Amino acid sequence: MEKRDYYEVLEVAKNATPEEIKKAYRKKAIQYHPDKNPGDKAAEEKFKEAAEAYEVLSDPQKRQRYDQFGHAGMQGAAGFSGGGMSMEDIFTHFGDVFAGAGFDISDFFGGRGGGGRRVIRGTDLRVRVKLTLEEIATGVEKKIKVRKLVECKSCHGTGSADGRDGETCPQCKGRGVVYRQQRGFLGMMQVQTDCPECHGEGKIIRNKCTQCQGEGVVREEEIITINIPAGVSHGMTLTMQGKGNAAPRGGVPGDLLVLIEEEEHKELIRQGDDLVYNLLLDLPTAILGGQVKIPTLTGEAKITISEGTQPGKVLRMRGKGLPHLDQYGRTYGQGDLLINVGVYIPEKLSLDERKQIEKLKDSPNIVPNGSNKKSFFQNLFG
Repeated sequence: MEKRDYYEVLEVAKNATPEEIKKAYRKKAIQYHPDKNPGDKAAEEKFKEAAEAYEVLSDPQKRQRYDQFGHAGMQGAAGFSGGGMSMEDIFTHFGDVFAGAGFDISDFFGGRGGGGRRVIRGTDLRVRVKLTLEEIATGVEKKIKVRKLVECKSCHGTGSADGRDGETCPQCKGRGVVYRQQRGFLGMMQVQTDCPECHGEGKIIRNKCTQCQGEGVVREEEIITINIPAGVSHGMTLTMQGKGNAAPRGGVPGDLLVLIEEEEHKELIRQGDDLVYNLLLDLPTAILGGQVKIPTLTGEAKITISEGTQPGKVLRMRGKGLPHLDQYGRTYGQGDLLINVGVYIPEKLSLDERKQIEKLKDSPNIVPNGSNKKSFFQNLFG
């Protein structure tokens, strides 16, 4: 892949001053940092690309050579990494760029190098979404209205009335932490704590935004689209990364946790990925056989009832259940529709009906014997 022009990467003019280049790199590094773009490989590559561009343009000799010969002039240049920088390399070489902004690049690496201000993360949001079995069978897109914390448009999330990123805390020098000596069992120990002046943020907002009171976030309603895969089940929680509350002053947003609730179907019962339907046959159909209609998630289906179908028999319609959902959110295969056969025995009969039944009472095919007598469990399990 052909490398982009370093000035284009940082979005600065070819005559940009060192301070303008530093400011542009700082902006790109914050925008594309992996902590703000979890799992986004493209953002991580842009983060490294910006670091490579800054490595060259911040060094007067490298910059002069690049301006004269372009990328070709950097091949084999002393002290040039050639784009193979790791996150640790970036932290080691360019940490000073971030100190002037009121925070340290070690913020993004869990406080390496003896500390670093606390990375603020927005809180998670939890919502409940009710689904029908039909929606679970196919997957569905839901739009929900959520009242949440979003970035303040007035100060662009900085919390400052002038839109700047605040000033470096004078007490901790932008580190976000201070150290004190404490006596322990092994003698005097150095203890690290959050800076009491800036509360661990490494910067202080003097002129606070009146819209958000210096927090960098305001509460608004937002429409969020949720794509729910097929095969989810009651009680399952889906996580939408970065869709929760925004964090104060440009931190990492929280997640949106979607709790699935399954609405009860009026005729079908869910049993894992299978569906169950309790069919109640009339006596003549159970004896003589025939066709009956069965509800499915895609409409009614006709099935044939064999002569002499016994109560307790289980019929199976393959592939008429719900999709199987694996741990990665992918669907495979399909459950079945199980039909539990019952036979309706009338509780009241007219005089003519009673006489007709009595005529059959002693018929050899009506009276159970050794050949036609089956228990409920024999019918159920074949």
